Formats: sequence, C-alpha cells, structure tokens
Amino acid sequence: MDEKYLKISELNNYVKSLIDSDSFLNKVYLKGEISNFKNHTRGHLYFTLKDEESRLSAVMFASSATKLLFTPEDGMNVLVTGRISCYPAAGTYQIYVEKMEQDGVGNLYVLFEQLKEKLSKEGLFALEHKKQIPKYPQRIGVITAPTGAAIKDILSTIKRRYPLCETILFPALVQGKDAAPDIVKQIKKAQEFELDVLIVGRGGGSIEDLWAFNEEIVARAIYECTIPTISAVGHEIDYTISDFVADLRAPTPTGAAEMAVPTILEMDNALKYYQVRLNKSIKNLVNEKYIALRNIRNSYILKNPLSLYEIKDQKLDQLIDKVNVLYKNIINKNDIKLNNLIRHIESLNPISTLKRGYAIVKKGQKIVTDASNLKINDKITISMDKYELTSKITNVKEEL
Repeated sequence: MDEKYLKISELNNYVKSLIDSDSFLNKVYLKGEISNFKNHTRGHLYFTLKDEESRLSAVMFASSATKLLFTPEDGMNVLVTGRISCYPAAGTYQIYVEKMEQDGVGNLYVLFEQLKEKLSKEGLFALEHKKQIPKYPQRIGVITAPTGAAIKDILSTIKRRYPLCETILFPALVQGKDAAPDIVKQIKKAQEFELDVLIVGRGGGSIEDLWAFNEEIVARAIYECTIPTISAVGHEIDYTISDFVADLRAPTPTGAAEMAVPTILEMDNALKYYQVRLNKSIKNLVNEKYIALRNIRNSYILKNPLSLYEIKDQKLDQLIDKVNVLYKNIINKNDIKLNNLIRHIESLNPISTLKRGYAIVKKGQKIVTDASNLKINDKITISMDKYELTSKITNVKEEL
C-alpha cells in the first residue's frame, strides 16, 4: 500500500524532468524588477524578479555574472534571458539567468556610462576647459538637420530676440550610423568661419535617435573646437555626452538660441546701465581734474614764480662753489707735482754738482771719466762753478 506514496524528492525530481524536457522553457525572455538582490561571495547572484502581480526566483552563476556591463541592484528594471528549471531541494522552480541588461535603455545605457566615465577621467568635462559664451555675438553657427523643428525654432528665436546677429547653418545628419562622422565634419568646417558661438544639436527622440551625440568622435570634436559651443540635444530630460563636453548645455534647441543671444530688453537695460556708469565716470573724472586745477591755482610756485628761479639760483651758487673747490684742489695737486719734478731735475743738473765743489775734466770735447786715458803732455780743460782752467798733464800717478 505504501508503493503509491512518493517521496518529496522523487516528486520534485519528476517535476524538474518535465520542465527540463520542455523546449519552450529551455530559453525564455523575461522582464521585471529586481528585489531581494544578493551577491554571493563566490560571485553567484541571487534575486527575485517581479512585476505588479507575480514574482519568480532567479539565480545567475558567476560564469555569466562576470559578463555583465552594469551592477544589478534592488528596484532596477531588467531584461533577462535564461532557462526555467526546478530546484528539487526547495521544491520551487526558478530561472537560471544567462544574460541580463537594463530595461528601457539596455546596452546603450551601459555604453553611455562607460564613455562618460572614460572622458570624465581624461578631463574633457572639466570646468577649466569651458570657454565663455560671448554676451553679444555677431555671427552664430548651427549644426543640425536642415529640416525639422529644431532649426526652425533656433532661427526664429534668434531673429526675434537679437535680429542683429547673423546665422550660418551647417547642415548635418543627426540620426543613423553616418550621423556622427557628418557632425564631426561640420564642426571642423565651422571653424573655418569667424563664428562667435556654435550650436550643435537636434530635436527630441529615443536614445537610439540621439545616439550620434553620444559617440566618442563627436565628443572629442566638440572638446577640440576653438569656438564656444552650446550643446542642444533633445528635450530637457535628455542628456548626451555632447552636453557634458560642450562649453554650455541647453535643455532644448530653443533654449540654446535663448542662451546664445540677448533680448532687445536685455540690451536696452545694458545700455542704460552703461550710460549710468559712463555718466558717473565722467563726473568723477571732471571732479578729479577740477581738484587738480584748483591745487595748481593755489600752489605757492604759481603765485610766486620768482621763487622757482631763486631755488635754481641758489643751486647754481652751490655748484659754482663746488667747481671752485675742485679747481683749486687740482691746481694744488699739479703744483706739488711740478715742484717735485723741478727738484728731481735740479738734482740731475751738472751745474748744481759744480756748485758743490766738483769739476768737469775734458780732453778736447770729450769728458774724461777715467784718468788712465790721460797721458803726459795731454792738454785738459777743468770746468768749475765760475771758472774754467786749462792745464797740461805732467805726471800720471795711480793711487791705490
């Protein structure tokens, strides 16, 4: 009689075999919200998928979880691919998830976040690289589709607010696989013109429609652009990589036009403000010059002009005295030098030597410096201070 009763494990294994043999359940596609999420230390992910009415247990083994491009968390809406099977130990059926992506944006959102993080680390979003949008531009370039609401809104807004401004359209593809290269081409072309501001954008659409403005080549082209650039892509809630890298982000194309140009009222207020500042500056300048003129008129020199010459005259006397002192010093120094030279010359003068009792002996016209050169009967002339004697040599004797 007991043979008709099954063990719980036998039943659960039977149910598992039925489920595993169903080809439909071998690969199912589900969408739902994650709850009770648990990231096991071994890398396996355990969570519950639920919608408004039901819930289903789910497991994603580490071999599949390592391929995820995002981090799952409670409350996240996801799209999953996997197989349905039974877990005999608990008697429950569950989905074994093989692939998972975020619902709504899917992998595009993941790519968006990855590129955003990459460019942010490189500094492409840094405030110090942002160029100032001029207040009163004379020429604005617009890169967008030549037809559609975006270009119409931009042109009409600029014309209404600031009709003095010239607008140049650089038509570009803004959707599809060829859009990003075409936008880059037009950004480079725009830099050949003398533009004050460049608006890059398009009207609203899905993330797929706006994806050209999430491409890396477009982001780098905007970053390298020498013209102050406003990004105007989609609606106010739409954000693209172009918004982060541009010098200014506008919520809509119309908003970009409003940010790019002032209104006539703003210009009128600015003119009034500058008029007040100009009048104040002129008044201050006149007051400063009046005070300076009054000080000159009341100055002692102007009332007593001769005092200016008196000071100069006194300085001239001081200079003359200084020159005289220098002149006398020079003369005294030269006198001393002259006297020293005279004394030196006199010490070398042979006449001075004769006055001291010495004599000069000549034989003919030659001065005798050595007595051995004289012979008996030689006639010599002896010159003294006041006399000159003539004598004849009668004896030559060498004294030791």
